Amino acid sequence: QVQLVESGGGSVQAGGSLRLSCAAFGYTYSANCMGWFRQAPGKEREGVASIDSDGTTDYRDSTKGRFTISKDNAKNTLYLQMTSLKPEDTAMYYCAAGPHAAYCSAYWGQGTQVTVSS
Repeated sequence: QVQLVESGGGSVQAGGSLRLSCAAFGYTYSANCMGWFRQAPGKEREGVASIDSDGTTDYRDSTKGRFTISKDNAKNTLYLQMTSLKPEDTAMYYCAAGPHAAYCSAYWGQGTQVTVSS
């Protein structure tokens, strides 16, 4: 089992920045892929960004150039640096982890709210 604990959400005006963190505990060796998902009210959960154990990253098109995913392996912590935030980025953001890129959502965090006002 892998436990994931997110932090860093909040409210910001459009154009602002936030950094989300996700601390991983437990059998972290099985979390070869880690990523961020988000879910806005009334919408389906969608992938935002992911990172493999070799550092390969992948981003949702709408976040490319604005969001940066990174991982501190020594601290077992995942980050999502978000810049140039837009109101449409408003959502509950979830950290996820899994054994590989094709299944990067075996484990979930509890979520952290990000609200961007215009």
